[in-house]
Amino acid sequence: MKYSYLGRSGLKVSKLCLGTMNFGVDTEESEAFKIMDAAVDAGINFFDTANIYGWGENAGRTEEIIGKWFAQGGGRREKVVLATKFYGEMNDANDGPNNAAGLSSYKMRRHLEASLRRLQTDHIELYQMHHVDRNVSWDELWEGFHIALHQGKIGYVGSSNFAGRDLVKAQYEAKAKGMLGLVSEQHKFSLLCRLPELEVLPAADEHGIGVIAWSPLDGGLLGGNALRPAPGSKRANNPGRVEQHRAQLEAFEQLCRELGESEANVALAWTLTHPAMTAPIIGPRTLEQLETALRVVDIKLGEAELKRLDEIFPGPGGEAPQAYAW
Repeated sequence: MKYSYLGRSGLKVSKLCLGTMNFGVDTEESEAFKIMDAAVDAGINFFDTANIYGWGENAGRTEEIIGKWFAQGGGRREKVVLATKFYGEMNDANDGPNNAAGLSSYKMRRHLEASLRRLQTDHIELYQMHHVDRNVSWDELWEGFHIALHQGKIGYVGSSNFAGRDLVKAQYEAKAKGMLGLVSEQHKFSLLCRLPELEVLPAADEHGIGVIAWSPLDGGLLGGNALRPAPGSKRANNPGRVEQHRAQLEAFEQLCRELGESEANVALAWTLTHPAMTAPIIGPRTLEQLETALRVVDIKLGEAELKRLDEIFPGPGGEAPQAYAW
């Protein structure tokens, strides 16, 4: 495994981040334990989750599974850089109107304590805002994070689904308070979703924020099975988007065949070519899927391959405003 610093922090994380969104949903607890054990054995030390994973009435289930895995001991907790997120509604009727999605200091404190209980740990290395909430001021946010940092309950602060302007404002306000600020931004980024190249990735790179790519396979569309989906799968039941991108997917399949690599691994390796990228999130449902993805960090894409990928999946043309103005 290969490692890099998370943004401008001194924290080293693996170049692949283990996403756990499937745990307790499509992946049973026993299989999730095997995946996490295998990930650690392979050198993956960066685990990402969210308090809402498990979804609906089962929100929090994924964190509970990770907590049970930690509780087995064997140095499991010590080997993991743990990241979780808060923003969405949880199953707590006692919160009343304050259970609505958002980032208030009230919500931050209650959700952090609940995540710590479910995860069976006393600290979280990276506590992330799952979405932007422009109804909450940065004075309120950084005060809440300052308390959690001072208490030792979190180590670093990250964001997810923030715009470029939000990243800049966050760092400006943090600096004014003498704080490190954001060390990461988790953002949707893939060969089929390159809009972040306009504003988000340049802003993150300039302000020392490491980017973590979520949905780097675009919901599985770049995973290699989209053109021949298994009966009953999500893509088989929703063929419209596959048809929309069929020509691109066929060209991509041909390129990967020439490279001797799977479509999924090439798509993941491509995200790592951007200088702002820390790690793509891999979300294996099975142990086999995890083992297949481990090769990604060793795949080297040359200029010729990158040019062909740009031709198949055109980006926005570079950074703003050069991409659209003289």
